[in-house]
Amino acid sequence: MTLSQRIILTLVKILFKFFISWTWKIKGRDNIPSSGPVILISNHVNFFDPILLMLSSTRWIHFMAKEELFHNPFLGFILRWAQAYPINRRGGMKERKETIKHTQNKLQEDIILGIFPEGERSHEAKLLSAKPGAAVIAARMGVQLLPVGIIGTEKIHGKRWPWQQPHIILNIGRPFNLPPTDGKFTRSKIQSLNIIMMREIAKLLPPDRQGVYAD
Repeated sequence: MTLSQRIILTLVKILFKFFISWTWKIKGRDNIPSSGPVILISNHVNFFDPILLMLSSTRWIHFMAKEELFHNPFLGFILRWAQAYPINRRGGMKERKETIKHTQNKLQEDIILGIFPEGERSHEAKLLSAKPGAAVIAARMGVQLLPVGIIGTEKIHGKRWPWQQPHIILNIGRPFNLPPTDGKFTRSKIQSLNIIMMREIAKLLPPDRQGVYAD
């Protein structure tokens, strides 16, 4: 974490504490590994989710973000400062392989990589089917996955939410590893890995938020 990141993160925490008086709880913070490469996986329902994850973590989180966001001059500047990196969701097999290779190189720097496996925000606050990226990278590299369940950010909308004090909980689960795989990643193999991965997130959410991964 750079000096400027420490300063900004501290200021944002102060602003959240004094100006946005949410009922905000963080559970399981001790589950965050103190060192080594980790892939943080979480459900995604609101634009504020990455900020809340960053404020809740004991380490800086490097997020993957869709390439289109970097085209905005201001937002692109913020994302680069935050050491996020773009992914091309519309690219072909070549672009996907380049993204995986770049991600593997980033993880070798012993960072926490933040990924929303669903690939988009869930407007109904229920888990959507996961895209293959996170599971493939974690299984191929043997990197730990850190599941997080975010509850309550679906209530952050409209103009009145700062005064309504939505009840928000971040459940941080125990790190886990996906089973090792040999050979190629077939569609059925990726689907099995996704189910294992997403059910760890589902465990941290209420039953009505588990979506397609409900038991």
